[in-house]
Order: sequence, then C-alpha cells, then structure tokens
Amino acid sequence: MHPQGHEAQLEVNYRSIMNNKEGNNKRGGSRPNSSRPSSNKPKPPMAKRAQGPKKAKPVAKAAEIEETKEAKKPNQAPKRPKNADEIRLNKYISNSGVCSRRDADIYIQSGNVKVNGIPVVEMGYMVKPGDVVNFDGATLTPEKKEYILLNKPKNFTTALDEGQEDRNVLELVRGATNSKIAAIGRMDKNTTGLLLFTNDTDMIRKFSLPNQKSSKIYQVSLDKNLKYEDLEKISGGITLDGHRLFVEEISYIENEPKTEIGLKLRTSNVKVVRAIFENFKYDVLRIDRVAFSGLTKKNLPRGNWRFLTDQEIINLKNV
Repeated sequence: MHPQGHEAQLEVNYRSIMNNKEGNNKRGGSRPNSSRPSSNKPKPPMAKRAQGPKKAKPVAKAAEIEETKEAKKPNQAPKRPKNADEIRLNKYISNSGVCSRRDADIYIQSGNVKVNGIPVVEMGYMVKPGDVVNFDGATLTPEKKEYILLNKPKNFTTALDEGQEDRNVLELVRGATNSKIAAIGRMDKNTTGLLLFTNDTDMIRKFSLPNQKSSKIYQVSLDKNLKYEDLEKISGGITLDGHRLFVEEISYIENEPKTEIGLKLRTSNVKVVRAIFENFKYDVLRIDRVAFSGLTKKNLPRGNWRFLTDQEIINLKNV
C-alpha cells in the first residue's frame, strides 16, 4: 500500500474510534450508537419494581404492630382497668403498720415481699381483694387509717416506762378504734392539750422530723413574770444544746398575768418548750398545747377525743 494511502486509512480508523467514544460518553454505556430509541430504556420493568412490593410492606408492619400491642396489653399490670378495691402494694404494707411506703419500696425491690406466695419486685403492683401478702416472712393484715385528736388532761403520759404510777394516754382513746395507734410526739403527765393519735406511720414519721414545717401553739405558765427583755431574746431565737431554735412567735396573753405566755414554734417536743424558759431561769408550772398544725381545741373538752374530718386529714398530709 502507498504510504499516503496508509496514513489516510489510519486517520479514518482514528476518527471512527473517537466517534465511538463520544457516543458512549453521551449514553453512559458501552453499547454502540443505535437508531432504535427504546432499545436501552426498559421503562415497564422499572415501574413495576418501584411500585410493587413497597405499598404492601407498611400494611403488613402496621398489622404486626397492632397485633403485638394487643398481645401485650393483658400482661401490663399498671394498664389494667382500675378497681376501687385494689391498692398499691407499698400502701398495703404501710396500712398494715409495719413501715412507711418509702421503706416498703425498699423491701419490695429487694425481693422480701410475696403476693400469693410469689415474690413481687414490680413497683406499682396492685393488690386485689383476697390476695395474701407476706412481708419479710410475716403475713400482713391491712388496717384502715385512723386519726384521733385528744384534749389530754393532767396525770396521763405518753411514756410506757415511768413506773406505771401515771396512767398512759392510750387509756383515754381505747374505745375509739381496735387499730394499733400511737401518739405523735411525747407529753409528760403535767402537760395538757392537743395530742394526735394515728396508725399512719408515714404521718408519724413526718411530724417527728426536726425540719417539719407545721406550727404548734403552747400556753405556758411560769413561776414568775417573764421579763420583757427575756421575751425579746426568746423571740430572736435561742441555742439549745448546740442547736439553733427558731421561735415563730412569743407574746404575753391578753388579760392574763405576765406569767402566762403564748409560744408558737414548729416542734412537737414539749421538752423543748420547757427548756426554752428554763434556759432563762424560769420554772415552768404548766404547758397546754392549744393548736397543732391548724387543729384546735374548739368543741373538744378536756379528756375528750374526736376523729379528724376528711378535710383535716388532707390538710395534715399537705403541710
């Protein structure tokens, strides 16, 4: 072949190759350019693949979720229909008088509580009528909460170990209930006035705390007139046994000698009341508690008792 003819043939081949590459780049494939427009566009299969199974899957999943929810409902104890006769396990234990609800939760979590012979560690478990609850090896019997207010007379004491020469205050409320009740706070034989009894261990604990916020009012009789400067010092608060005591209010009682003092503070410990005045060299002859956290002696003669109203119970729990 002639050299010029050979170069011309190479040029033709080169152009052919370049044209093929440009065609491949435009179509994004390796197939040669074709005049058939639909040869590389399988549209029907793409449409079926995109639309077919995707719509069916969510329906199946939704059905599975609904079936799962319905299957779980019967096993969810807190979701059961409420029954007025059912009671939370920790409250059932507290009502039995063995401990507070908070302490009952600890026993439940540690596996020391059984219902019908089966250990229960679920918080919020509901006890039904007829269930047998075993607490730390003993079968419990719940009690209705009782709240009794007594206007205590002299010569009765809350202590059980004072030689039994003095009678115990429980004698005064013996006919009120068969429940095992206890007094909130202590009173010696010479102290009179309001004394609250209950079998509610949570409330007993609440009013026994040193930082409790409910107020008590005492009428105190002294052996001599209280000096005004001493009244002012007490009003500002005093320190007893290294502890600072806040006094809410102190005043002379109107139309009474200055030996009769009204004192308002938060403690239910009568010994503290006595110690306040003894710290200033006064002898305390009598202490009468005239108000206890909003409760008063109105229509309650000395030596008598009464049950608290529902509203009074609510008020005490909300203090």
